[in-house]
Parts: sequence; structure tokens; C-alpha cells
Amino acid sequence: MFRKIVLPIIAVIAIISTTEAQVAQEPLGIIYNFETTYNLKLTTNRGYVFGMEKGRLRTYDRTTYYHWSIGEIHSPREVRQSAPPQTRYRSFVYGKQNALYALRAGWGVKRYLSEKAKVKGVAVGYSYSFGPTLGLVKPYYLALALYSPDNPLNYIIRLQRYSDKTAENFLNPNNILGAAPFTRGLNDLSLLPGGNASLAFHLDWGAFDERVKALELGIMLDVFPRPAPILVSEYNSPFFINFFANVQFGKRR
Repeated sequence: MFRKIVLPIIAVIAIISTTEAQVAQEPLGIIYNFETTYNLKLTTNRGYVFGMEKGRLRTYDRTTYYHWSIGEIHSPREVRQSAPPQTRYRSFVYGKQNALYALRAGWGVKRYLSEKAKVKGVAVGYSYSFGPTLGLVKPYYLALALYSPDNPLNYIIRLQRYSDKTAENFLNPNNILGAAPFTRGLNDLSLLPGGNASLAFHLDWGAFDERVKALELGIMLDVFPRPAPILVSEYNSPFFINFFANVQFGKRR
């Protein structure tokens, strides 16, 4: 799957780069030295990633940068369900035992494929980055109605995480009232270190303006040394591949 997705993107970028290299261009200088952008990335696993980049403009067509971001990683097998309307709890994912949040950092390069100083418009290019990821594994709590065996109308509500002892109630759809508040489980975080990489087409409106207004469309990979324990199943994986759209706003100086 990874080859089928990534190799065509790399091939397209290589073709565009070769074509642009054949066009003689007048050498251009750079007006700004640094840029800072704030990013909102939407991923195909229904996730949001918030981050920022600090870049150094090396030449008119090449910028190197560092990035930092935070966002949740979802399993592609997650299916969100609505909580019963008579309850005050949030929608939930059946069979989920942990939420995985990713603190990403990395180094990257952004390169433009066309001369952008002479024409006001959209500058087209590509970017790539790679770096470490620190996964934060937070237990996923459900609000469960625990019924009395003697009286089915009598029950108590408990916020519980998955374990061997709670498995019978945790996986019983008739007992689930919804997801517990987000803060539940923050005291029980565990760490899962890994890495990340991304490759994207980059579109910049006014690439030599002081204000940065850009859009990226690409693919990102998160990888961990062992399967991330998100679901109560054997389908957990150490690899997560997502397409994304990234909106960037910032400033150059």
C-alpha cells in the first residue's frame, strides 16, 4: 500500500523538477531571511493536527525548516457511534481501549519549482520532512451502566477503562452510555516513541510577500516500534498512513 501511494507522488515531483530545470531562469535574490507559520492539518483519519514551522530562506527557491505539532492518531478501523439521546455523555468508539496523541517534531525542506518573483500568483513546489514522534497513550474510558442481576431496572453508572476484569461490561453495547470526559485517564498516560515523515505539494499565494498564505496537499507516515494499542483487537498496527490538507498562515522577516 505504501509503495502504491508514495511512489507515484515521488515520480510526479521528479518529472516536474526535471522539466523546470530545463527552463533557463534569471538568478534571483531573496528578500526575507526567515519565516514562521502556524498550521492546521486535516487528515483522512478524521484527525486534526495543530503545529508551527520555523524556516530559513536559503535561496529564492529553497527553504529549510523545523516543525512541531500535536494531534490525535486514529485507527482506520474506528467507527464513532452516537451516545443514547437520553444520556449526557459524548459519542464513543466501540472497542477502543486507548487514545493515541502524537507530539511530532522534524526537519524539512521546501522547494519551489517555478520562478516566483516576477509574477504575482501561486508559486508551486513541494516539501518533505522527517523526524521523531512522541506518542502519548491515554486510556479510553466509557460510561457504563452496571445492572443488578436481581433487578434489571436497577443500575449504577461507572466510568471504566478496558481490562480483563471489565471486558465483559466494556464490550457489551447494552451497557454503554457514551464516552467519559476527555480529562479521564490523563493521570495514566504512557509513552510510545516513534518517527514521522511527510511529502507534499506546496502552493503559496504571493511567495515573496511578507504574509505567508499557503496550502499543502500530501501524505504523512507515523511509525512506532510496536503496534499502538488503540483497539481491543488484533488489528492494531505500528504504521499509520494518512493523506492531508495543510493550511498555513504566518509571516516572513
